[in-house]
Amino acid sequence: MKTDIEIAQEAVMLPIKEVAAKLDISEDDLELYGKYKAKLSDSYLKKINSNKDGKLILVTAINPTPAGEGKTTTSIGLAQAFAKLDKKAILALREPSLGPCFGIKGGAAGGGYSQVVPMEELNLHFTGDFHAVTAANNLLAAMLDNHIQQGNEKRIDTRAVIWKRCVDINDRALRNIVVGLGEKTDGFVREDHFVITVASEIMAVLCLASDLKDLKERLSRIVVAYDLDGNPVTASDIKAVGAMTALLKDAIKPNLIQTLEHTPALVHGGPFANIAHGCNSVIATKAALKMADYVITEAGFGADLGAEKFFDIKCRSASLKPGAAVLVATVRALKYNGGVSKENLGNEDLEALKKGIVNLEKHIENIKLYGVPVVVTLNRFSSDTDAELDLVKKFCEDRGCRFALSQVWEHGGDGGKELALKVLEALDENSDDFKPLYDTGLTIKEKISTIATKVYGADGVSYSTKALKQMGELEKLGYGNLPVCIAKTQYSLSDDQTLLGRPSGFEINVREMYVSAGAGFVVVVTGNIMTMPGLSKNPAAYSIDVDDSGKIVGLF
Repeated sequence: MKTDIEIAQEAVMLPIKEVAAKLDISEDDLELYGKYKAKLSDSYLKKINSNKDGKLILVTAINPTPAGEGKTTTSIGLAQAFAKLDKKAILALREPSLGPCFGIKGGAAGGGYSQVVPMEELNLHFTGDFHAVTAANNLLAAMLDNHIQQGNEKRIDTRAVIWKRCVDINDRALRNIVVGLGEKTDGFVREDHFVITVASEIMAVLCLASDLKDLKERLSRIVVAYDLDGNPVTASDIKAVGAMTALLKDAIKPNLIQTLEHTPALVHGGPFANIAHGCNSVIATKAALKMADYVITEAGFGADLGAEKFFDIKCRSASLKPGAAVLVATVRALKYNGGVSKENLGNEDLEALKKGIVNLEKHIENIKLYGVPVVVTLNRFSSDTDAELDLVKKFCEDRGCRFALSQVWEHGGDGGKELALKVLEALDENSDDFKPLYDTGLTIKEKISTIATKVYGADGVSYSTKALKQMGELEKLGYGNLPVCIAKTQYSLSDDQTLLGRPSGFEINVREMYVSAGAGFVVVVTGNIMTMPGLSKNPAAYSIDVDDSGKIVGLF
């Protein structure tokens, strides 16, 4: 079997103008980035605003394992399958980060015969959106330090600067740094930090803004520091909003590309789900709903992170109502949750499957908490036996959710028709039952407890002294009525990545919290989660190269 990058590089792409024409988008409505990429113009977004909304389908997954689940591949294959069934469908996905691309995960454009293309460009610089976010973030940091240097009119407490610089590369050496060393003119010496670009509040703001005006308003609310009296100092206070908006004015426009089967795809924005809210942009999702009858979108990592934040943050903020959710799993991943080593996952093991399937069970229960119909799909591997597949199918149907096998990696859209038909059945159900899990009027502690106990299955929540102090300060400043965005490991329902399956008898440990006032949520950091990942001993970057003809190799 060819590698993903070989399949993508051999694909015959349509000019993006022809892909757009399938959705009645004229060339005048596009801002072209070469032959195969384009942004949707502001005038086009305004023109379709009165169109009737299509139906929104969320693709989520069980907790990720080294065996792989294929959530993005499933999303792409499902959209291609809808097209095979003569349905007007479009994808609304996140952009990949350079962090995992050069780190441990590899590319994020799907796989096999369910990919979005051009794959190399998407995984690397694409249309420059992430660079714009990085630049806007670091401009704000520079203007903040300059404000302090140039007289500190806002009386900023240099011990209470909370805005961090960012870079879209896993670089552990930048987690904790000291700035301002050198001469007096080089600034005030203080401790500083870097986060990965996808954890920047600018990324969250870009993805939750409804338009350019809303983007500016959200940017203005970003809290960068506190003054000597404990009052928040914002991006507006240091006069950074206009310049930041100038850097982001093109990045806010959704990007249009295509799948291997020429199904249209809007790929825009990309906050991680373990340390941010994990969804593509509101602008792209809402545009997609006006452009097609069926919109397939995804949320990051497992349903305990991505789906929870999609429902409780994005849908609440943007007044979205998902009509169905697809929950992706593999037999191999479920056996891994049941204690089988990665090397032995190809062997039939019904007992391990029964033990590990409880992880899937919990995610089914979680999605039902929101009143959304669930379709479970298994990405089929050649090593899966009929007995294993039958066990999972019966398990799902006994719990009142639809089930379908998926072979989109191998067969593209044709391999997703069974899944597409099950999703269409789910969409026919009454979807007016959707509701967020909690009311924002609850206290911060009550909201955290609701997610921890109902979604993660924890017995309760413990707080560091630092976190309790921060929570009190945030509520005193009026931020207590915001949703919460919990930063937690993606590998477990708990905050301990070694606890697989469906752990019980554990507490969620909150280490710290802070407000992302522009994004509109309180970030709650648990366990040992880090907002700046590091590279592994053998990162994916070792395998990436460019041959003498200029072709990228080893990307995925």
